[in-house]
Amino acid sequence: MVGAFVKKVLYPERAASRFVTGHQKNTNISRRDCRLYNLKKSNMNPNREAALAESWQRTLAGISTVLGRLAYLASLRNANTGTYEHFGLAQRIGAPEVDRLLKRSHLDIFQEWLCFNLERQKRELEDYFFELEGDKREIVANWLSLEPYGPWVPAESRDVERKLFYTDLEVVLELIRTDYGVASRDPD
Repeated sequence: MVGAFVKKVLYPERAASRFVTGHQKNTNISRRDCRLYNLKKSNMNPNREAALAESWQRTLAGISTVLGRLAYLASLRNANTGTYEHFGLAQRIGAPEVDRLLKRSHLDIFQEWLCFNLERQKRELEDYFFELEGDKREIVANWLSLEPYGPWVPAESRDVERKLFYTDLEVVLELIRTDYGVASRDPD
């Protein structure tokens, strides 16, 4: 039931092809395709806000994977207060605007990930693992048992998006586990 809702309503472009053959080109996600919810409007001048958002997007573009951007943005969220903190940006625009900008960016990147089909998500995760130091088999085994991606979900995301994120990652991790020859998790 949730799957049909996700396919038809939330991410119709994703429903067309969950699995594709060959390499899929980068997907340009428009605002129409992945909508943002529960975010307050800014009181900032629209031109200044656009310039700041563009500057921030260039900063994020320096992180090579969408999953890496998601991890980075989640790391900027204070686990106790839920606010996003970035010292350099706060010096320029103030803490409330930083929180709003990073919250929006986090949700944008999260929804971009959700719009990828499973093949693209698998490639993204493999690329993310490639950039991590350490034995890849050990990294995969730890991801299966520790689930370090849990805090990467934006607080503003909807339940159906959270479920889709976790389900997709479980499927992709299982595919990678098999490819890397990592032993299955203990079912207990």
